[in-house]
Amino acid sequence: MGPILLAFCLVLLAWLLVIGKEVQQRRSDWHWYLTGYPRTALLVMLTWRKVAYVNDLTVSHKPNHHIVGGLAVRGEPLRTLTPRCSFPRPTPNGLELTVRLRAGQTPAPFLAAADAFAHSWRIHAVRVISPERGLVLISATANDPLEHPGRPAVAAPAALLSAVVGALESGRAWVMDFRQVPHWLIVGATQSGKSSLIARLVTQLAPQPVALVGIDCKGGMELGLVESRLSALATSRSEAVTILGHLVTDMQGRMQSCRTAGARSIWDLPEKFRPVPVVVIVDELAELYLTNGSKEQRAEAEQCSTYLLRLAQLGAALGVHLVVAGQRVGSDLGPGVTALRAQLSGRVCHRVNDPGTAEMTLGDLNKDAVVVAQSIGETEQGVAVTAGDLGGWMRGRSHLTTPAEVQETAAEFAHLTPHLPHLNGGTTA
Repeated sequence: MGPILLAFCLVLLAWLLVIGKEVQQRRSDWHWYLTGYPRTALLVMLTWRKVAYVNDLTVSHKPNHHIVGGLAVRGEPLRTLTPRCSFPRPTPNGLELTVRLRAGQTPAPFLAAADAFAHSWRIHAVRVISPERGLVLISATANDPLEHPGRPAVAAPAALLSAVVGALESGRAWVMDFRQVPHWLIVGATQSGKSSLIARLVTQLAPQPVALVGIDCKGGMELGLVESRLSALATSRSEAVTILGHLVTDMQGRMQSCRTAGARSIWDLPEKFRPVPVVVIVDELAELYLTNGSKEQRAEAEQCSTYLLRLAQLGAALGVHLVVAGQRVGSDLGPGVTALRAQLSGRVCHRVNDPGTAEMTLGDLNKDAVVVAQSIGETEQGVAVTAGDLGGWMRGRSHLTTPAEVQETAAEFAHLTPHLPHLNGGTTA
């Protein structure tokens, strides 16, 4: 009976190992919840006091100096108080715990101890933020989800104007939601993943009842691939001026409709009277601003700048959204770029060739995000720092979308392309 039982146990163990590996490949979040999280959470609780003491995160109510025989003797108190931490809460790719600071403590030492936490708990990375006074939130990730952003199953967007474009370092899906963040600025050098992100965005918006308008002044080399799903495509600055002008006119009509109905936005209108949402994708912003110095080109550039700024200022409530992309964004392109940047509350910064572009993209939201964006290497294609209008930021990686895939998707949903009669300039679908 003994050999049979031993053989059965070995077979069962091998079967569990096979299942465990399969679960890890197909549903890494389940594998983490069942195996990794309990072990890591226990390790965090068992080592918290020691890790806090070694990294000078403890305090003492007694002074660290005494007067002995007229001499001031300094030393570390033998008995210290460790800041209280909550029980680690599981996340899809790690865990979170909240630390309540002791009197006199600041978040700075906890920020400096992030690497020590990661090594002590044997996890990929730790990020420390202070969501409110007196509290520190420690977020740990078990492994780098940006290595395989497409591995977790990604559900279809649940809401209109919402697009799942990749994975965040927290393990959650990277979602660009235009209802929450109406306008986006995307920057990145050549081969950084900027074009792939735009392609992914188009494939996510194509099945939705949304009008897509493209402005690609590089002769349509990028957005021309999805022309069958575009309501209009401008391939030169003169065409862009025409299309943007008609969009501004249409936006004024939407404004009048809302005012007549007593609505503050198109989303307050009855659905049958609601105009179709429009997402304008501008690929390579610099092409709209750079001129050869001639009066005619300067006038076109100024007109483009004025139209884009007007769409950004008023478009959110009227269902007109901007996605502005470029390799370089700087004030040297003109004062209109700085004004436009202020209206684009969503930011995505891939690897860039100059610090000024990273600063222009993220500097007004969070200085730490600028440093992280500048550390993205050439081999990390698709990796970017994304930030919203509330100042929070996170690293993410877009799903790789090939030109063939985006063309196939555009052709599949070409029949959903809304006809916008007011867009009679440029190339209309």
